[in-house]
Amino acid sequence: MYQPAHFIETRRELMHALMDAHPFATLVTLGVEGLNANHLPFELDPGSGEHGCLRAHVARSNPVWQDLRDGVEALVIFQGPHAYVSPGWYPTKQAHGRAVPTWNYVVVHAYGPLRVVEDKAWLRAMVKRLSVRHEAAMAQPWRLEDAPADYIDRMLDAIVGIELPIARLLGKWKVSQNQPRENREGVVRGLRELGGNEGLPIAELIEQHGNRAD
Repeated sequence: MYQPAHFIETRRELMHALMDAHPFATLVTLGVEGLNANHLPFELDPGSGEHGCLRAHVARSNPVWQDLRDGVEALVIFQGPHAYVSPGWYPTKQAHGRAVPTWNYVVVHAYGPLRVVEDKAWLRAMVKRLSVRHEAAMAQPWRLEDAPADYIDRMLDAIVGIELPIARLLGKWKVSQNQPRENREGVVRGLRELGGNEGLPIAELIEQHGNRAD
């Protein structure tokens, strides 16, 4: 990932927070036929190892768990909020016109060796944790115990666990740090006028990171 100095984020707690808030990520692996990408909900264990550990599961019929190359790291990409930035929001554009569109975004790349886990108790515990977390907002949360035990057993037989102890983390927070204060303030105003689920979080991030840019 290209990382200009003003966009680099190294604070592990901030990267972990993004990974936890946006758990649906892209797993990139290298197999015998080349690069492969799978899109999965991940569980982060921040206290496991130096940088944490990621856990997920895939269908047993998915070849990704059988097609691992020894000694080759896997990559998991977590994408946070992102938004188009119009040069019309920059006050400096009115002065000299030297401005072009761009895109603001936050992203974390997690690298590490991919391990396969076929232990049924491990799988059951992980699936239960995932369902408890993601069902929490439901009026009547679904529980693993709601389904017949033999059915759950068959479902567990149809999946394989994967675990990635994080060897290194790369964070990129591209939130207008390369712009002067007046332009950052202009972008915040523009994004808030547009609204939306992506633009408003980016506006907040620009304000949070403004002091680091000055």
